[in-house]
Amino acid sequence: MSSPRTALSPDNLHLLETVARTGSMAAAARELGLVPSALTYRVRQMEEALDVLLFDRRSRRAQLTPAGAELLRTGERLLLELDAVAQRVRRIATGWEPQLTLAADAVIARSTLFELFQDFYALGAPTRLRLRSETLSGTLEALLTGQADLALGVLIDGSLPSEIHCEPLGEVEFVFVVAPHHPLADTPEPLTPIDIQAHRVVAVADTSQRGQGMSFGLLPGQDVLTVGTMQEKLDAQRRGLGCGSLPRPLVQPLLDTGEMVHKRTTLPPRLYRPGYAWHAPMSPAARRGPAHPGLHTPGRALQWWLERLAHRTTRDALLHHHV
Repeated sequence: MSSPRTALSPDNLHLLETVARTGSMAAAARELGLVPSALTYRVRQMEEALDVLLFDRRSRRAQLTPAGAELLRTGERLLLELDAVAQRVRRIATGWEPQLTLAADAVIARSTLFELFQDFYALGAPTRLRLRSETLSGTLEALLTGQADLALGVLIDGSLPSEIHCEPLGEVEFVFVVAPHHPLADTPEPLTPIDIQAHRVVAVADTSQRGQGMSFGLLPGQDVLTVGTMQEKLDAQRRGLGCGSLPRPLVQPLLDTGEMVHKRTTLPPRLYRPGYAWHAPMSPAARRGPAHPGLHTPGRALQWWLERLAHRTTRDALLHHHV
């Protein structure tokens, strides 16, 4: 007896479709170039492997049972998926990656990022995109551990491995803001660390899985509400759940409408200078071994993203165009 997987081969699914369409085993056998007994034997093999009846033997016409009709319906979808896989494999052979994973830091504007996704999909490329939302050291960690192919918004500290190439994205100013009904909204400026320390701060969690991660804007002994994204931090502070610094491009619309209040402080100005990073091609000497075609060589999908990131307008939009 054949296995269910063997029974669901493309040839058998095509055979099932032909019998159902022609209405008889004999007609289907003629169309397929088989003798009727051979076709009947294959149908019975399918039924035994699946442990179901595919055709109602009580009818003179080859009538599908409900199970057979469901198999035909599902089988047609499987055949279409197999055709799509074959086409996808052929296109990947031309240099497109099967999947490209992007790690985007919380500071990256999602609206701009998704516009880039739209532009990429317009190419009709076979590469599937995957987005990882990361924060602080977790963004670079995703790249270093092979969980991402391109990292957007990484901290550039000059200690990157030689196989990682990094370019600057730009500069983002963080401003200290509170909701109009927050106690600090009416506190005289500039706010001192003592003023701020008495109130809960909202912080975005570092997504690093190694070590303690990084944190900014936390004062010793200060109560903290930890959230997962920059948007959640904005929403929490908008409700008055805490205070803290936010990227000016993200919060500026709310400052303009008075829904948030910018407070000057005595703390040092906070400027965030992120970059984008990827695995750069390595020389044989750096690999300490023979040349290996394709090792860390950017595929066509990554090349497309790097070409877009080479434009200043794209880099600026990723940091400043949040709406």
